[in-house]
Formats: sequence, C-alpha cells, structure tokens
Amino acid sequence: MAAFAYFDHDADIGVIGQGKTLEEAFAGAAEATFAIMTDLTRVHGEGWVQFDFNESDLELALVTWLNTLLAEARTHGLVFGRFRLRRENSHWHGEAWGEPWREDLERGVEVKGATLTMLRVSRGPDGFEARCVVDV
Repeated sequence: MAAFAYFDHDADIGVIGQGKTLEEAFAGAAEATFAIMTDLTRVHGEGWVQFDFNESDLELALVTWLNTLLAEARTHGLVFGRFRLRRENSHWHGEAWGEPWREDLERGVEVKGATLTMLRVSRGPDGFEARCVVDV
C-alpha cells in the first residue's frame, strides 16, 4: 500500500497521497479516499476494473483519477482497496481491485467526489505528494 494522510477542511475531507513516484502518490490518494468509506485491509481483490484517460495537467489528472475510480465503484457496485496507475506522457491507465459491498464491511462516510479545492501535486526531496479535498 502507498502512504496516505488527511488534512482538515471545513465541511469535507482533505486527502494526501505520498509516494516515491507520481503514480504511487496518486495510488495513495485513492487509498485515502476509499479508506474514508471502509477499512481497506478487509477489502478482498476479487473484482477488477481498468480504464484509460488523457490529461496533461497533473493536478487535473489527480481529480480525474479519483472521480473515475468513484464512478467505476458506483457503476459496478464495488468498493476498491488496491490501486495501480501507469502514465505515458498525458495518457493514463488505471486499475483497481475490490469487491461488492459485504454485510460485514463497516461503512464509513460516502465520498461523493474529488474537487479542485486545495488541489496540489508536488515533488519534494522524498518523492511526490498529491492532495485535494473530497466531497463527503
């Protein structure tokens, strides 16, 4: 699993993904987003989805990634617990593994979508950080 954290925001929740690579940081942001909804350690990787999108702006790519994951989860009735993203220039290929909601999966707060609020993708001495506020 990638590293993730949260930051305070008035009514919603700020998510932070961190990683040695940009793709790991985006995966961390996805983990932070879905961990708001349930305990990811209890999610089995039986179901799988993949998708592609094009975005040259890294910050907009983060929002597109998270919102596409949320849409795929809703469309397929899944909760995701593991994520992988690959990038070639402005083309992105995303994958997520999860399962249908089970009775014994505790439901946290539903995340409606990623927003442009406090959106930032940056590179530091220890790697990348990807952050934004998600609407709950």
